[in-house]
Amino acid sequence: MTPRGDQRVRNLRLDRRALRAEQARVGWWRRLVKARMDLLVAGAARPAPLGEDVAFQLPLDVTLGAPRAVELDRLLPGRSDLAQLTDLRALDERLAEYERGVARALAQTTERLIDRLAGNPSGTREMLGEPLGQV
Repeated sequence: MTPRGDQRVRNLRLDRRALRAEQARVGWWRRLVKARMDLLVAGAARPAPLGEDVAFQLPLDVTLGAPRAVELDRLLPGRSDLAQLTDLRALDERLAEYERGVARALAQTTERLIDRLAGNPSGTREMLGEPLGQV
């Protein structure tokens, strides 16, 4: 049977693993929301078409290989989607607050794990050497 202290360390390690995974997930969602915001802004302030100002300075094969404006425009959302920007900013702020909470919980769990391991230096090697999946 696993000693009680060892089980607490194992539980703290599992908690840290779960919190790190959650931190990665929320970071991924924030990147997706920010990318969507970038696309909305790019859709509202579209760049000029490629090649118009330099058509005669480029070799013909390069000019003919440039994507046409209509192809590039399909990548960007319509101008009417700009209203979503406010909603996306609010969503990003909620995600940021959640991310801060996850980071605080991870830091607190890490502190508890360090305290637990420091309290039993002789057993630390054995506790950390066991895979987390074993009980």
